[in-house]
This record gives sequence, structure tokens and C-alpha cells, in this order.
Amino acid sequence: MLNKTWLITGASSGLGLMLTKKALLRGDKVFASVRRKSPLDELKATYPNQLEVLNLDVTEVNAVRSAVDKAFLKGSIDYVVSNAAYGLFGVAEALSDQQIERQLATNLIGSIQFIRAALPHLRKQNKGRIVQVSSEGGQVAYPNFSLYHASKWGIEGFIESLSLEVKEFGIDCLIIEPGPTETPFIKGLDLAKSLACYKGSAAEQMRTSLFNGEFPFKGDTENTVNAMLKVIDMSPPPFRVALGSIAFDNIQRALRLRLVELEKQKVLAYSADKN
Repeated sequence: MLNKTWLITGASSGLGLMLTKKALLRGDKVFASVRRKSPLDELKATYPNQLEVLNLDVTEVNAVRSAVDKAFLKGSIDYVVSNAAYGLFGVAEALSDQQIERQLATNLIGSIQFIRAALPHLRKQNKGRIVQVSSEGGQVAYPNFSLYHASKWGIEGFIESLSLEVKEFGIDCLIIEPGPTETPFIKGLDLAKSLACYKGSAAEQMRTSLFNGEFPFKGDTENTVNAMLKVIDMSPPPFRVALGSIAFDNIQRALRLRLVELEKQKVLAYSADKN
């Protein structure tokens, strides 16, 4: 396989960092976007001709457009990976307005604007693959993650519509949905205050499970990225890919339940048509 060129956001830790490392190791070129440079200093020293680090906060739209333009000026890019994200944790009524705005600005609006910035370049080169790193949380839901789920369900809807718009330009789209994986995700959670009125509720049980170590994190970062690489290199790739047994089982269960519920509504649904 010929060497590829990548543009990856959120490359300073977790899946983004591992994906950057793996791509460089196999000889690919990577434009890696980070909010702070230090995590990639060692990689830059090791791969000076393959790695270019872009200092970028995806919530700053003009900076995003400038960085993306700069990367494409160096040549065509095969894989555009929208990975920058974090989690906001807390019951919906406990979240502050600022927390809500920041969550959507990063995970949803930031991803949308990053991809929009790349689209004219991908159209011009008449090829390219957009990879959106989502989550099992783009298909299923846990208590305390309402805004995180809103961002992930939202970006998946955006990508699904976008894929229909850009197919004729040689651009395809792929959504990656990892389950709970051992990354710095939990350490990076933005926490809302705990409300006493939720004591004993499903939300409080989830909080306890997450922070006392009982919640299962079966996913392995390196194995997840190895699976991502296999799928990203496929021609054509599947549109949605669940990674990890928890993600697969939870998404499968949720889809089956939705289908059962939908099928019960057929007569009611058809009754809304014109006579």
C-alpha cells in the first residue's frame, strides 16, 4: 500500500496520539493538531520529515480554517480525521450554561467546522476520506452524559447527511464508534456538581460506578487503533464501525429494541398520511 497523508485533530493523547504514532511508524505523513505542543515534541524529533504539528483549538473557527488550508497547501491529504473531543459529566439540570456551550462548541461545532474547512480541498483533489471518531455514545446513552450524547448523536447525523452530499466528488465518510476504552477520557471529564436530590437514582449509581472503578473499560487503546487502521484503509469502508465488545453489544441491543418499538407503530404511522 502506498504511503498516506493524514490530518488528525486531538492528537495529543488517547486514540488521536496512538493513531498518529501508528501512522508515522508505517511511513505515513501526519499533520497533527494539538492544543499544546509538548506531547508531540519527541515524535517530531523522531519523525522530522513525516510529522507536522499544528497548534489548534477546534473551537476557534478562523484558526481551524487557517490550519487546514496550511496543511493542504503542502499537497493532497488522504485521511481527514476529526477526533478532538472530551466528555461533560453530570445530570442535565446541574450543568452550567458555560459547560453546555463548551461541550457543543468542541465536540459538535468544532468537528463540523473542521470538516467544512477541509471539504473544498477534498473536492478539488477529487478524493479523500473523512473519518469522524464518535463513540458508542452516538448510538446509545448513559445517565450523566446527556450533553456528550447530544454532541455525538449530532455529529453522526451531520456526517450521515454529508456523506450523501460529497460521494460524487470522490469523498467518502466513516464513523468510528469505540466503546469504553482505557484512555485519558475519564481524567479529562468536565464535572458538574452532584445534586443531593438524585441520591440513589440511576444517575448517582452511574457516578459511583464510574469513579470507584466498577465501570468496565474493556477497550484497549492500541488494539482499538489497530482496528481503526484496518477499517480506514478499506476500499470502500463500512459507514459505521463499533469497536470493542461493549460498544458492539450495546449498539446491537439498542438497535433491536428500536426496531421492535418501531414495528409496533406501523398502523399509527401510516394513519398520518393523506387519505
